[in-house]
Amino acid sequence: MRRVAIIGVGHSKFGDRQDVNLKELAFEAVKPALEDAGVTPKDIAYVTVGSIGVWSEEPLPAVAVAEYCGLTGAGLVRTEAACATGSAAVYNAYTAIASGMVDLAAVIGVEKMREVDTSLAVELIGRAGSYLWEFEYFGMTFPSYYALYATAYMNRYGATEEDLALVAVKAHKYGALNPLAHLQREISIEDVLSSYVVSWPLKLYDSCPISDGSAAIVLASEEKVRELRIDTPVWIAGVGYSSGTSTLSYRNDFVGIEASVKASQQAYRMAGVGPDKIDVANVHDCFTIAELLAYEDLGFARRGEGFKMIREGETEIGGRIPVNVDGGLKAKGHPIGATGVSMIVEQTKQLREEIKPRSRQAPLKNYIALTHNVGGTGHYCYITILKR
Repeated sequence: MRRVAIIGVGHSKFGDRQDVNLKELAFEAVKPALEDAGVTPKDIAYVTVGSIGVWSEEPLPAVAVAEYCGLTGAGLVRTEAACATGSAAVYNAYTAIASGMVDLAAVIGVEKMREVDTSLAVELIGRAGSYLWEFEYFGMTFPSYYALYATAYMNRYGATEEDLALVAVKAHKYGALNPLAHLQREISIEDVLSSYVVSWPLKLYDSCPISDGSAAIVLASEEKVRELRIDTPVWIAGVGYSSGTSTLSYRNDFVGIEASVKASQQAYRMAGVGPDKIDVANVHDCFTIAELLAYEDLGFARRGEGFKMIREGETEIGGRIPVNVDGGLKAKGHPIGATGVSMIVEQTKQLREEIKPRSRQAPLKNYIALTHNVGGTGHYCYITILKR
């Protein structure tokens, strides 16, 4: 296996992007990623496009996106892994380079989810699991799935609605500092608690927005990094992946996501590090409870103690391990195909110490970052560990 580095990153503005079509939105991330890497579209041998593609005018988006971005002729594939689609696309391109098949690859994550109304978006997202059994027969939606986790966790460990609200407050604090975030305003605990209930105990402000957006990265082999004389390559040091049952009634427990635990352990082994060496992380916070579960699933806290981390400010800048200081899915937004790629763009910039404003830059000791991208409710999980 060859070493693989990230040598270029790009990111669009997340939000309600009615000003562009899907191809134009993808280009907003691809162009700066190629420029950052110092390569042209014709240099790229392989392209992976992460996109669900059911929301907008391009139901099979990869070829249209590649053509618009000047990437026609490269090997091309579209990936799908529900909300973990972006990280699955990165893994696909990573393996193509690590195996020796290609030296340069581009990953594009793009989604335009605001083309449909909220009720239809919720129905389409519900298809990530066992649609007929849970959505059709029992009326479950993804807020309901995560509400099951929240009530189980609160009942067993004593966490409160206020603890969930602290996650949202932190997300909006950093989202307000991120010019690319969908939601750029701070909120209070009272704002969260008084927002309307979506699926108790989860409220509107416990939930991520439905967003449009794109993100892109350029990956290179170690040989290509030397050839291009890249000054600050960020290496993919470890990857982990796992999956869970499509039907939640087959799960053993609701106080953690087993796929996250397995994927993180695999990534830690490959990278040769433990959770105590991670300087900064992006975790999958589609709902506030998901971030608390991630603290524990990833080994940042012992089981049942994740809510204490948010109470004590341990996941803030200046805390033990800053988490989601770009606003996370909760405030930055969650355009499904772009999310995992966006996480890796953020952590690449963190490790390069390029974050602006500097108030979002995490202090670095080991120059190691982690991204945690969950599809559905643990139906898929991808962990990526980066080193500089």
